[in-house]
Amino acid sequence: GNVFEKGGVNTSIVHGALPPVMAQQFGVSDCNFMACGISLVIHPLNPFVPTVHANFRYFELYDQQGALKDSWFGGGADLTPYYLQEEDGRHFHLTFKNACDPFGTHLYPMYKKHCDEYFINKHRDNEARGIGGIFYDYLRPDDKRNATELFNFSKANGEAFLKAYLPIVEKRKDLPYTSAQVDWQAYRRGRYVEFNL
Repeated sequence: GNVFEKGGVNTSIVHGALPPVMAQQFGVSDCNFMACGISLVIHPLNPFVPTVHANFRYFELYDQQGALKDSWFGGGADLTPYYLQEEDGRHFHLTFKNACDPFGTHLYPMYKKHCDEYFINKHRDNEARGIGGIFYDYLRPDDKRNATELFNFSKANGEAFLKAYLPIVEKRKDLPYTSAQVDWQAYRRGRYVEFNL
């Protein structure tokens, strides 16, 4: 369109017998599963608007009698600018910090660090894919947080996504740019692709 050049937004709900490869990875046998989530990657037209990625997901594992054996939440969001604007980065990170803090002020620094360590092109001397965000996985109910609290945490972060990204888009989408800046955007997108491969 006029703002986004390419993008994918997918929601999924899948269930059935746990594939053998996953069963081996989880150290179980004869299990069924249910997984659901939303995942997106958006590449803007204007090189001054960052690429964004987010996903939020939930997984359940059942025994053959249908009893719940395990469950967890995972997700996060990260920003990949082509031209770094510090105020955009501050806004993106602060929005997710504000979403995390009501559930514990220790969570944002922990999940920011996890994101920073995950989205790295290790084959390029640990070059960061972007400026990070938050990333968490395998958040299981335990004696400190029940499933409802974990769901509310994930929901708060999912709802923070538009607040974190759209103001940046609105601010940058109509800025003039040159063909040289589009070339740089394409070069940096290549690094994004390298991470995914």
